[in-house]
Amino acid sequence: VFDAMGPFDYVYNLAAEFGRWNGEDFYETLWRTNAVGTKNIIRLQERLKFRLVHFSSSEVYGDWPNLMVETVMDEHEIKQLNDYAMTKWVNEMQIRNSAAMFKTESVVVRLFNTYGPGEYYSPYRSVNCRFLYCALHGLPWTVFRGHSRTSTYLADTVRTLAATSSNFRSGETYNIGGSKMHTIEELSDIILKVTGASPGLVKYKESEILTTKVKKVDVTKSVRDLGHRDTVGLEEGVRLTAEWMRKVYDVR
Repeated sequence: VFDAMGPFDYVYNLAAEFGRWNGEDFYETLWRTNAVGTKNIIRLQERLKFRLVHFSSSEVYGDWPNLMVETVMDEHEIKQLNDYAMTKWVNEMQIRNSAAMFKTESVVVRLFNTYGPGEYYSPYRSVNCRFLYCALHGLPWTVFRGHSRTSTYLADTVRTLAATSSNFRSGETYNIGGSKMHTIEELSDIILKVTGASPGLVKYKESEILTTKVKKVDVTKSVRDLGHRDTVGLEEGVRLTAEWMRKVYDVR
């Protein structure tokens, strides 16, 4: 198929089974898709010589307690917290090995909690998506205390990803995330405000097992090389996503 459709200059490999609990529930599919599937893409890359932009994940940082700079993975032993994280780190090593053996050219991007219109609900999707869907449908959701994240609106992430082709630097790895931290409690409160949902829908529990508590991301390189920036704040982004969801799910 690739031979018939090509030639290609760049391939963006987003194909993956996503999420730690998805990976626990469907681990065979997870490993087959993420590890074997990515290896198949790399084999095509070795033959067809396209440049690859591969989507990794912030999950590879495990429960690293400090600033998540791209070099952390090379300088410290990181204990992966779930099978999904393991597969994404396997992918990065597969890509490095191919570059060493076959001189393939690749860039790896590690995404941090991207959300926005177009993300259809499933119980395995991002926390932003799941909470918002529940709020609009009057369903309960659970907030685990003690967790902090950044959130990146989809359009901002896409603009940065597009820049990888215009300033392609083979061998680089980029964090793509937000510039402002928020707790999951704060995210939930914003969703309540935007949707007008009842606060009684929210249940609070202590920290979720095998889940990174705080993700402090360093995006210096993606700002420098790719012009990454936040143009949509969290409340505005949630509002825009809520408007999209109302239309898609016909919520009044």
